[in-house]
Amino acid sequence: MKDGFIKVAAVTPEVKVADVDYNSQTVCSYMEQIAREKIKVAVFPELCLTGYSCQDLFLQDSLSETAEKALLTVAKKSEKIDGLFFIGLPLVVDGKLYNTAAAVSRGKILGIVPKIHLPNYNEFYEARHFHSGRNLDTAVQIGGRTVPVKSKLMFCCKEMPSLRIAAELCEDLWTPEPPSIAHCLAGATVIANLSASNEITGKSRYRRELVKGQSARLICGYVYASAGNGESTQDVVYSGHDIIAENGTVLAESKVFSEGITAAEFDLKRLESDRRRMTTYESEPDDDYTKETFSLEVAETELHRFIDPYPFVPSDKSERDVRCDEIISIQASGLKKRLEHIGCKRAVIGISGGLDSTLALLVTARAFDLLGLDRKGILAVTMPGFGTTDRTYNNAVSLIRRLGAEFSEINIANAVTVHFADIGHDPQVRDVTYENSQARERTQILMDLANQNNGIVIGTGDLSELALGWATYCGDHMSMYAVNASVPKTLVRHLVGYFADTCGEKELSDTLRDILDTPVSPELLPAENGKISQKTEDLVGPYELHDFFLYHMLRGGSTPDKIRRLAEIAFKDKYADAVILKWEKTFYQRFFAQHFKRSCLPDGPKVGSVALSPRGDLRMPTDACASIWLKELD
Repeated sequence: MKDGFIKVAAVTPEVKVADVDYNSQTVCSYMEQIAREKIKVAVFPELCLTGYSCQDLFLQDSLSETAEKALLTVAKKSEKIDGLFFIGLPLVVDGKLYNTAAAVSRGKILGIVPKIHLPNYNEFYEARHFHSGRNLDTAVQIGGRTVPVKSKLMFCCKEMPSLRIAAELCEDLWTPEPPSIAHCLAGATVIANLSASNEITGKSRYRRELVKGQSARLICGYVYASAGNGESTQDVVYSGHDIIAENGTVLAESKVFSEGITAAEFDLKRLESDRRRMTTYESEPDDDYTKETFSLEVAETELHRFIDPYPFVPSDKSERDVRCDEIISIQASGLKKRLEHIGCKRAVIGISGGLDSTLALLVTARAFDLLGLDRKGILAVTMPGFGTTDRTYNNAVSLIRRLGAEFSEINIANAVTVHFADIGHDPQVRDVTYENSQARERTQILMDLANQNNGIVIGTGDLSELALGWATYCGDHMSMYAVNASVPKTLVRHLVGYFADTCGEKELSDTLRDILDTPVSPELLPAENGKISQKTEDLVGPYELHDFFLYHMLRGGSTPDKIRRLAEIAFKDKYADAVILKWEKTFYQRFFAQHFKRSCLPDGPKVGSVALSPRGDLRMPTDACASIWLKELD
């Protein structure tokens, strides 16, 4: 429960049609297993106490009366179990039969939710047996207690206010206006769906996308439990396809034609943060809802859900290739529009032989191709200085030649040496002045060349550098259009790798791969034995950690302590906990202290869900204090 995590499960038990005693015993057995696995919310299938496929047996009083008694048995079983359970059963209310979901916790039946949309087409004949619960708002006496029966029931956890659960049943989800819409707009963060979905060719894929899409649309956690083994196969087959989804991501899914427990952990704080961020998510209290409270023991949820160490990079190779091409197209289209708008046919770009400038040149080349312009209109300038190595220099030259841009070389050593003399700086003092003078000299050259050629300077800095302020103010910090401004370093690497895989030119591919293998460095300090002496990640920390921190801070609104917990899981085999803590502190210190650099960024296209433009995604005062965030890490 710490940090907003709660473990949930969808359960498909084996049933025997109309054998209520057997089915209730099976449910109780699963409840014991659920308790052992420390699952706090469990959803069983539709009509699991009787079996969904009873057909006209539902009209027999013996079946419905036995099911009601079985519900009391299940409730009693829950007395000493720390959890909330949703159980499906037929229930007679005021002489009418309803297909319902009962919420049970700590020995009590908290409430009963009736199914609203009854399928009565193709193989389904529910309206033959059941009534719709659309207008049902009443209470029944079960086991000597009054239990509310209505669709608009919400089950709220006392100890975890962000855990608010509502239910719908099977067909309710497949309709144009599922009850879950109203549930979530009234505040529900988790939807339980008790289902009995039969299997036909292609249906499992559609079902998966339906659950996944509904969780995304409603920014909720969705638990879908479906009937399976033991249901009658007289005319159809039930597959027990269980799905747990969170805001468009399937966290866990059972194999089709299986039974048992499918579990995952929801991040409820993340869901609430996403809802707050989306101002068009117009949720508000609904007085028609009845809220029933339940209690859970406060404990830290052990996390088994996958924590992606590279949240900006798609994990699937095929999806990654599609995404890379999409991102590059966004970058190139943004630059294309800028060049068209100002009537510019020339671009000036500094090429260092590093990742960022490589990506910027590749994007610029595509933009020129889209405009039908000769790539010779791209003036690619290599500007060796005190720290330039043969490796990066040769890669820069090769890259420019292979892409067909106009090559220019301007050594900055003499100009910077004169500048040192002008300002009275000892070149043997290799401090920030020594380094930044080189960066600003390069930017001045590029700006002046742009003036000479009636072009614009293309920025190369990436999102990770902006987050850390790892850029020289009015040096590489500045350009006339920054194509990499919202591309994090971990993604830059994959974009360049994508080009290497797909360019179709061996020489270009070899150059790109060597650039990928080169340590990240500004090369502002002299080389040692011809090797790069200044490695960025030794100074500010691994970019993969900083990108992880950045994503969860801005995209999830997560606290530093929670981010550290997630990072320790994601990078457990790579970094010690103390190392993660060290660089997370560095991240927050630099993120806040260096924001003034982000307040005057050049234009650049947004390509993902996290960006730092002061005109778009991040409206933050430049003198905000980091003390609250850093205090959490002490």
